[in-house]
Amino acid sequence: MFTIGDFARHGRVSVRMLRHYDATGLLRPAHVDPATGYRSYSAAQLSRLNRIIALKELGFTLQQVRDIVDDKVGTEELRGMLRLRRAELEAAAAAAAARLVQVEARLRSIESEGHMPTNDVVIKTLPAVRVAELTATAAGFEPQDIGPVITPLYAELFRRLHTAGITPAGPGVAYYEDAPEGGGAVTVHAAVQVSAPLRDGADLTILDLPPVDRAATIVHRGSMDAVVPTAQALAHWIDGNGYRSAGYPREINLECPENRDEWVTELQAPVVQA
Repeated sequence: MFTIGDFARHGRVSVRMLRHYDATGLLRPAHVDPATGYRSYSAAQLSRLNRIIALKELGFTLQQVRDIVDDKVGTEELRGMLRLRRAELEAAAAAAAARLVQVEARLRSIESEGHMPTNDVVIKTLPAVRVAELTATAAGFEPQDIGPVITPLYAELFRRLHTAGITPAGPGVAYYEDAPEGGGAVTVHAAVQVSAPLRDGADLTILDLPPVDRAATIVHRGSMDAVVPTAQALAHWIDGNGYRSAGYPREINLECPENRDEWVTELQAPVVQA
């Protein structure tokens, strides 16, 4: 038998936590001295303690933990609970990873302040281009708003193109405009170049994007989740070279391998002389 202090050390928990588990009935001492009230625990109770700690770290409530360790939850129900919690943790990890990418992108922007691009930006005239597209609305123009909208939009676009027997004839073209509802919302156009008749159907729209007389362009290498430094470098160049922006930039997907860190995307920002 172990004193509460010794058991806490072996279990890598605090004495306060063991007292709490005792008070809630989650882990009772093996023996309580009737004269002194001192609690004693057995080594066999480490197994129950380990299960309690593991389930708590998975995010289960104390009541759920009690039901599980007391075998009040069947195997299938427990499996379902664990699968659901795993999905929740995976979603939280993905969200945290996306936030980290945004933080790193902002840091790179801060670190590059004062270093203006010279040969990276090219002024171009953009010809009209025919595209097939689907649209949806994003809450804003930040990468964390655009990514979850445009990724499934492109997947659905290519599925519908396949169903319609239309083969892409060029790279993807993403472009944006202010959403009618305002409030900072953005209409996202997920498009790809095609050679097909104009079409305005419920399942798919094929239209001609108008030409752009003058666009400041720069190539971004890497995931679009980390586009902020490149986009801001372009903004600095525009402001420092006598131009002003004339709308949202287009994004031309030049290379899109499976690894998004290897993507190559050209940003094309319409500009006019300031």
